[in-house]
Parts: sequence; structure tokens; C-alpha cells
Amino acid sequence: MGEVDQAFIQSIEHRTNLDTIEIEGIPLIDLSLSHTTDINVLVSKIGTACKNWGFFQVINHGVPLELLEKIKVAAKAFFDQTMEEKRNVKRDEVNPMGYYESEHTKNVRDWKEVFDFLIKDPSFLPASPELEDDEMRTLSNQWPENPPQFREVCQEYAREVEKLGYKLLELISLSLGLPSNRFNGYFEDQLSRVRLNHYPPCPCPELALGVGRHKDAGALTIVAQDDVGGLQVKRKSDGVWAPVKPTSNALVINVGDIIQVWSNEAYESVEHRVVVNSERERFSIPVFFFPSHYVMVKPLEELVNEGSPPKYKPYNFGKFFVARNRSDYKKLEVQNIQISDFKII
Repeated sequence: MGEVDQAFIQSIEHRTNLDTIEIEGIPLIDLSLSHTTDINVLVSKIGTACKNWGFFQVINHGVPLELLEKIKVAAKAFFDQTMEEKRNVKRDEVNPMGYYESEHTKNVRDWKEVFDFLIKDPSFLPASPELEDDEMRTLSNQWPENPPQFREVCQEYAREVEKLGYKLLELISLSLGLPSNRFNGYFEDQLSRVRLNHYPPCPCPELALGVGRHKDAGALTIVAQDDVGGLQVKRKSDGVWAPVKPTSNALVINVGDIIQVWSNEAYESVEHRVVVNSERERFSIPVFFFPSHYVMVKPLEELVNEGSPPKYKPYNFGKFFVARNRSDYKKLEVQNIQISDFKII
């Protein structure tokens, strides 16, 4: 990734301003409960963060700190290998798990390379986005021979973050006035996945982005990042791109499109992007919480009434996911499918 190929170059209106700005950051929430911290206080903080930002950071989250360090070391060891070694586990349109170096966001190539694996292996997905097509396909993980212990560390990390994911879903559910386990049943055959991201130094960081502006299609995303920084969130109040400062031992949380629909827009999925720099490589590890392929995503009936009618038509998550992921592999001439396509005007 030496020079910047035309495929990476963002249109002028989406390029980043490299001037660093100091603005208020996303909320930082301590998930630990003590005799002085009431569960209702914690639920209220989560609800406020979801409503005002759609993003927050958490500390005392229960994921062992030594495991956080291990997964970052494992990611660097994997990406430091030769391209030949990494391509031994290259993903394709048949099996989208494994290594990939030419992903697109909104039809512009991202300045990054990735390694993806499923939390639940194998997982099942529709074979096509066509509604009348009932054929299913099986997704399974590809694991490299090296580095040593890579698979074990990745799987242990997935198990621990999955626990945190359910805890956060319960807190978000409570913040909406719902029972804590309201969302759990949607994830029985979850399509959740873990991604290792590597953003190499970029010779022209003002032209390219590590990941272009986008919203997450799932319910919830949990991100571990190193100390380099680069994640930016589009602030709801004024549309300014706010940098998410790396906080020691913290994880970054954002609500995705599915929670926006389930909550009937009480909470919104917020646009975010990753900027790159010319000096330091960056690593991040997002975990995307996706429900089962057969889940019909729609506003929850408890949150809908005469005064607040449903704002979305139901959609099948598996079909939506397959349609949306087609543009990861190649530039398409059409805009990718979005939840706005199901919005009731």
C-alpha cells in the first residue's frame, strides 16, 4: 500500500480535515456496580448516551485486560506476515470469513486489511437476497496455521466479548423500559462476527479513509482500539466529526441500525468513519452483533402506539445482510441497501 491508487480516493466533500480539533468526546461509562451505584443510574447513563450520541465508551466491562492485550498482539502478528501467507485464508464471495485487503465502503476502497471470523461456527445465511429463494449456505471460519495460538486467542476473545454484548443489550433494553432479556431470543443462531482491522500508514491521508462514512447494519458493535486513534463519530447535535480518543482499557460501543428500528428511532445508529495517518499503523478489533438470519426486524410492539406508529416496514435480516454485503467485494453502480429503504414515510 505505497502510493494512493485512484480506487482509494474519496470525493472532495468526504475527505478528512487533518487539523486536530478539541471537542467534547463521547460519554465514558463505568459498568461496575457497587453499593453506591444503583442499576437504575447505570441504565439511565446508557439510555442518555444512546439517545444523544449513539456511541459511548465503557470501562470495568468484564473483558480481561490481559486478553485485550493478547488479541492486539495476535492481530499484529497475523498482519505482519507475508501477503502470500495471509492469502492462504483469503475470503471470497462464497465464504466471506478470513483475510481480505480490498474492501469497499460506499463504493470507495478502504485503506485497510481485515481478518473476519464468526462467533458461532458454522453459521447459516440465505444464498441470495431474492425473497423467493429459500436456499441457504453455510459459513465457516478459516484459520491460518500461523501465528501460533492465533485461533485460541481469537476464540477466547469472542467468548468474553459475547458475554459483554448480552450485558449491554440487557442494559439498553432496560433503558427503553423493556424487560432485560427482551432482545436475547433474536440471537439464538446469531451471525455475529469479530473483525481484526489493520490500517497501514498512508502516504496521502487527506485523500483516503481507513473506512469511509457508514452506519453499522447490526444491533450493537463493540470495538477495542489501540492508542493511535482514528475513529470519528458524526455528532448528532451539529454534524461535526468528533474524534473518539483512545482511553486506556476502554471499549467503544455503538448502537446499530437494528436497535434504531427496534426502538422505533428512540435511539439512532450514527455515521462514523476511520481516518488514517502517514506515520503510524493502527489496529482495531470490532465485534458486530448480528441476530439470526430468520429474524424479521421491525419496531417492537411495546414501543409502538397510536401516537407513535411504526416508522419501518419489517425486513428479513438474513436477506438484508446478503444484499448489503455484495458491495464489500467490488464497486457497484448502485447505492447499497439501507434501513431507509424500509422507512414508512
